[in-house]
Amino acid sequence: MVERPPRPAGASTPILQLQGVNVFYGRSHALQGVDLSLHSGVLSVVGRNGMGKTTMCKAIMGLVPVSSGSIRFMGEEIAGRSPTEIARLGVGYVPQGRRLWRSLTVDEHLRVMSRGKGPWTPERIYETFPRLAERRRNGGGELSGGEQQMLAISRALLMNPRLLIMDEPTEGLAPVIVAHVEETLVRLAADGDVSILVIEQNIGVATQMSDPVAIMVNGRIHRVIASQTLAADRDLQQRLLGVGRHGHDQTEEVDPSTATAPRQPAANAPQGPTRIYVANPVLPTRWSQDVPAARIEAAARTVSRPTLATLDGRRVGDISPLAARAPQEPHVIIAGTLDTKGDELRYIRDIIKAAGLRTRLVDLSTVGRNQGADVSAQEVALASPTGSAGIASGDRGTAVAAMTEAFRAWIGKQQNVAGIISAGGSGGTAIATAGMQALPVGVPKIMISTMAAGNVAAYVGPTDITMMHSVTDVQGLNRVSRAVLGNGAHAMAAMARSWIEQNAPGQSPRADADRPLVGMTMFGVTTPCVQQVVKLIEKEWEPLVFHATGIGGRSMEKLIDSGLIRGVIDVSTTEICDMMMGGILPATEDRFGAIIRTRIPYVGSVGALDMVNFGPPDTVPAHYRGRNLYPHNPQVTLMRTTDDENRRMGRWIGEKLNQMEGQVRFLIPEGGVSALDAPGQAFWSPEADAALFGAITETVRVTATRQIIRLPHHINDPAFAAALAQHFRALHQSRARGASGRT
Repeated sequence: MVERPPRPAGASTPILQLQGVNVFYGRSHALQGVDLSLHSGVLSVVGRNGMGKTTMCKAIMGLVPVSSGSIRFMGEEIAGRSPTEIARLGVGYVPQGRRLWRSLTVDEHLRVMSRGKGPWTPERIYETFPRLAERRRNGGGELSGGEQQMLAISRALLMNPRLLIMDEPTEGLAPVIVAHVEETLVRLAADGDVSILVIEQNIGVATQMSDPVAIMVNGRIHRVIASQTLAADRDLQQRLLGVGRHGHDQTEEVDPSTATAPRQPAANAPQGPTRIYVANPVLPTRWSQDVPAARIEAAARTVSRPTLATLDGRRVGDISPLAARAPQEPHVIIAGTLDTKGDELRYIRDIIKAAGLRTRLVDLSTVGRNQGADVSAQEVALASPTGSAGIASGDRGTAVAAMTEAFRAWIGKQQNVAGIISAGGSGGTAIATAGMQALPVGVPKIMISTMAAGNVAAYVGPTDITMMHSVTDVQGLNRVSRAVLGNGAHAMAAMARSWIEQNAPGQSPRADADRPLVGMTMFGVTTPCVQQVVKLIEKEWEPLVFHATGIGGRSMEKLIDSGLIRGVIDVSTTEICDMMMGGILPATEDRFGAIIRTRIPYVGSVGALDMVNFGPPDTVPAHYRGRNLYPHNPQVTLMRTTDDENRRMGRWIGEKLNQMEGQVRFLIPEGGVSALDAPGQAFWSPEADAALFGAITETVRVTATRQIIRLPHHINDPAFAAALAQHFRALHQSRARGASGRT
């Protein structure tokens, strides 16, 4: 008897529909009246060995004769047709065991199968599976198991099928490869090009890929069940899928009156991360012994990723409780490579837990083994915007880079993170701090690292990461490492508790919260200007001044992106000089990007665009040695920008201003751009300034909201500071009037 949901009224013709299918091997009744429908997306079929799953695949493909019943593909009867006809209709098949030609290269496999028509070509295959592109000259027998499975899937895709049937696609693969195959299949189905029927023994994979899941017992589809119900119910798994019992002992009697509706999850079904218990950690046989409960518990894993499968044409993400599993309570993340730093990270976690805080242990390993974390490395890898293939590449550098991107993407989707702490060497530090940089400023962040005694600019970036030197290598617990790690853990607990208190619902606002934050950029040679502007606006605004040393501009724009800064007075855009001319305090190509993205009111200028920064005189590049150099101090040498360099900078800035769709005023001080750019000073050059101002004026497309204002003042004159404040105030008054009019 089949337990399955009713088909919605008006539902479209199923991609695949089996009705009453029977298959015999001699007198052995292998398929016993199988009923199954797939409308779109992914449908997983699970069951013990010998239950008829592979026979069902072969029956669909015409590889075994059907004694009775109907098999329809897109409404067309295919039972009794040859495998060739069925494949030409648009049914692809990836058999168990892959069955590749050992002597043919990857590229030869793909060229043999390519038909030259349809969306799937060898080139698209290489884009989908970058690993195959790297191994395109290797023979089928020279590939790893994961690579062979990718090639088997690719071979079927080149037939440009509407339906893809896969028999045990993850059998014998490492966990990271399993995650990549799983991710690829879900993505293919989500793209809408192909629907997928997956035969699986791995309950974790099956429930991740589709909702619901069909369970096969004794040659019949016993029931179609919600994935969460199956994933969370160990007793149900043992009764229907466990080993050590014969099928007739496991079959439940189902009341026909209730056989048309799926079992609904209990009201108290877990809503947070779900533990998935694999009843068959080792491939079973009919004579296998029961698996001890302790072993099943040890092999369980946590999942928190929503599926992209469909049920009767509806996206599962719209209907399944699997969709949102991020912890709702504030918690501290302890992240790192558990394969090498497991003891140290768990030591930190236990201290923070003892302080009464919720924790989540996140594994950033790239080895592919389950390390017993709350969030496994496979789950983090699946968040990568470019896919998890790089993590499974086998090359450490490539894997670390891929995990870095995946962790940055993963943590950006988390909610109520009250703090994050990690401990590690160079690789772990690079991965963990990349994720920390994705969190808003103010969320506590601690990195305990062997790299903390060196140049940490790349690790800290534009945010508020606390770098703590580990003293000894992060390799084992001893009296020194316990003291250092313990200090970091206690510090994180205190900071996280403070963060939770400050962000608690109903918390009283700070006394100065009624003053919006304004970002300002300053350099030593524009300090008088910025100080005067601060005095003029500080009663209405709370100024945040950033030193334009490369990281300063990035820090300001990070706060803009996070929504904390409500307006900008960008006096000192000098970091652009170093970016374009190779100085030591450069901006990135994303300078002004946050203003473009957020459209907040922007008042800018050309402060200190007359100089490029280098270190001591002997560090100035040889091709600049004959230029106008000024020793600012023993550690900093300044170089005057030329007419041509100023034109280039002016055009670059102008193009960025053209992309700003908010209120923009850009003020040009015709009397000089820095303390050194004034009559009688080292960098006074009216010609170079004129080249800069002219390039900006010629490039910017002036509109009602974007204006260039030229003033006959030096940048540090009080009149210029007053003009900056006046225009900034006017922009916000205009914006306030516009908002009032809209309401």
